[in-house]
Amino acid sequence: METGARQDDTLAGTVCAVRDLVKTYPAQRPRRKAPAAPAVRACDGVSLTVRRGELFGILGPNGAGKSTLVRQLTGLLRPDSGHIDVLGHDLVRHPGRASRLLAYLGQESAALDELTVALAAETTARLRGLPTAEARRATGDVLEELGLTPLAGRPLKKLSGGQRRLACVAAALVGERPLLVLDEPTTGMDPVARRSVWAAVDRRRSERGVTVVLVTHNVIEAESVLDRVAVLDRGRVIACDTPGGLKALVGEDVRLDLVWRDEPPLHLPEVAALGATAQRSGRRWTLRLPPDAARAAVATVTGGPAFAALDDFSLATPSLEDVYLALGGRTEGLVKA
Repeated sequence: METGARQDDTLAGTVCAVRDLVKTYPAQRPRRKAPAAPAVRACDGVSLTVRRGELFGILGPNGAGKSTLVRQLTGLLRPDSGHIDVLGHDLVRHPGRASRLLAYLGQESAALDELTVALAAETTARLRGLPTAEARRATGDVLEELGLTPLAGRPLKKLSGGQRRLACVAAALVGERPLLVLDEPTTGMDPVARRSVWAAVDRRRSERGVTVVLVTHNVIEAESVLDRVAVLDRGRVIACDTPGGLKALVGEDVRLDLVWRDEPPLHLPEVAALGATAQRSGRRWTLRLPPDAARAAVATVTGGPAFAALDDFSLATPSLEDVYLALGGRTEGLVKA
């Protein structure tokens, strides 16, 4: 344990505190006579606090700086400036301590691909200090928990993408660590595997008080599992709150999606009026309207001549995607369904 404010933060229930984190990647060398690419500031003054026992999310599109942030958080990448405190330890000054404090599931599994599912988990458990017999027992437990026992003897490189990812989750979960950092943990998984992962994570939170930092670009997943979420865009935290608190930022507006069979009937004045404020993507129009206006719009397109041109429509309460748009973020790379 280190001194000062870090001790106070830990006692107050703070597991991880990041302050003014900056990481810049140098400009790429140009090819031949092409102009040099500018330097990229992947983290631009990031600050956030993760409380004990919560499932804290880092949400943003591809390229927002999420993976760069967690690589610094886990001691794998040194920031240019700023502070990272995990359970009272300064991980900027002492990055080697990260392996004793947290378990990290990154996006790559190449280091484990030659191992069998069981050996990957058991080896990880041994590296985390478990004696041989205890490591084997813990491995058996986590493989059963995730439904991986039938695949225990298979090398990771011979599994499907979703199965390989699930085996990597098993390796991340085996052995006791107070903080789990999971970077896109359920990528490529089927719904059954995805449910088993979140059930396993929930058990560790409820029974052992484990804290979880989840990196995701999946809006649906973020809304359903997170206690709080920091929204990143271009290396900056543009919002941080509970999913409900973030959605309250867009007020009571609802989302109306209209899908036209072919071309929208813009010769109808009422449809043209809707189109003036709609966000268009192919045959789809998306409008964000007060509830009364949304009901009137539905009546317009379903009760008059516009109905013949309509293929489908849907009404929904605000989502984190709507929040992201309202905050000025980019939606390229966000998974919405």
